[in-house]
Amino acid sequence: MTSSPVRDASGTVPLHEQIYTRIRASIESGQLKPGQRVGSLRAFAGELGVARGTVQVAYDRLLGEGYLMAKGPAGTFVSEKITSPRPHRLDAAPNPVNTPPEPDSTEVSIEMDGGVPAPFQLGLPALDEFPRKLWTRLLTQHVRKAGSLAKPAPAGFGPLREALAAYLQRSRGIDARPHQVFVVPAYTASLALILDALALTGTSAWVEQPGYPPTAQSLRRARLQVLNVPVDDQGLDVAYGRQHFPDARLAVVTPSHQSPTGVALTLQRRIELLDWAGDQGAWVIEDDYDGEYRYRGHPLPALKSLDTCDRVIYCGTLSKVLYPGLRLSYLVVPQNQVATVDLACRRTVHGGCPELLQAVAAEFIAEGHFARHIKHMRTLYAQRRAMLAQALAPYEQDGLTVCLQDGGMHLLVDVGDELDDLVMARRAREAGFAVHSLTAWRHGAPGRRGLLMGFTNLRSQDEADRLVAELMRALKA
Repeated sequence: MTSSPVRDASGTVPLHEQIYTRIRASIESGQLKPGQRVGSLRAFAGELGVARGTVQVAYDRLLGEGYLMAKGPAGTFVSEKITSPRPHRLDAAPNPVNTPPEPDSTEVSIEMDGGVPAPFQLGLPALDEFPRKLWTRLLTQHVRKAGSLAKPAPAGFGPLREALAAYLQRSRGIDARPHQVFVVPAYTASLALILDALALTGTSAWVEQPGYPPTAQSLRRARLQVLNVPVDDQGLDVAYGRQHFPDARLAVVTPSHQSPTGVALTLQRRIELLDWAGDQGAWVIEDDYDGEYRYRGHPLPALKSLDTCDRVIYCGTLSKVLYPGLRLSYLVVPQNQVATVDLACRRTVHGGCPELLQAVAAEFIAEGHFARHIKHMRTLYAQRRAMLAQALAPYEQDGLTVCLQDGGMHLLVDVGDELDDLVMARRAREAGFAVHSLTAWRHGAPGRRGLLMGFTNLRSQDEADRLVAELMRALKA
């Protein structure tokens, strides 16, 4: 792929769109081949003479649409699954629900550069507070054990499944046996495994509106019809879903801390959702991505803990709690689906998670380090959340209003009606800030506008004040 300067003579096509189109065309024409490494953000931006944030927007979109694959420190590669020309957008196929296009919805895929979080990056734990010495000691101990270097079991390392089952019973109220716990590399791998095991391909699914973009993208890749169900101040509007899409086979929800609005699904709505699943023989996927982090009162029990009809599949992650490079997520399936999921797990393509890291994680949980780490981080995140809220407070006169929810790892900042959150997020990202727009998470549909900002890696009030001031200068430029 050549790297000649990118310019549009008319000035009407944004640079990130031009870069995206060029790379996509190179992939579809075969100039960039499956498995081939593409240039780093920094190198590519230097060759093109554009800001790194501009290239980041294009890369994020290509990652989200499946053209590229990020492999951590190894770099970014052309997806090996690209075998023929692909549609321009994931939702280019006819959509009976007639949802609007998804402008820049893949902006959620921003990555760290050289291990350093971008300012306000979402979904990252506090990397400066990870117990490295303790983890290294456990890692060293397990490296000496030959078993830790073995080929991983498809369903997960036995001691880790046991440790997770015990932890979930204590902390989330989930009564599950170890054989009901399956370890997978990531949340999207959890979705793929569930859809395969339960033969849901080609059916329809409720998703939250607004909601986490990769959920809808993953469902569409599996040829499910995505049905947008609105979220209000009580969480997913189950009555709306029943009225408009009663025959859906699946609902994917974030009940403890809705992504991205932060509201918790009320008890009444939880009961309504479980009743719908029982009546329709449908399934509910509970994405409990940060349910441990609640700053007022105790963490809410999981929806799975109320599941008397065995219709809920619980998804959790260690990567968002410990560190992203761990790549360990897990799911808890009903007893009557264990054999089906186990069979699907053996034929899946992800190949399992490295047993060494699973062994270290198992001991970290079993010895009580995990619970202590969660408690420490809950206190720390409450402080860092307050730092960001305080830094943003002086800018309320500029149309920014902080919405402090009870939990989560990011803040939602409402913006005034006269402001365009898509434009604001784009300006922020071009300036190097990992800020996201609420409209992008609503797939472009009209409604509430806002900005999503992570706070977990802010280390002081001075840093928060400085970064917010720099962000505001970028937004006003």
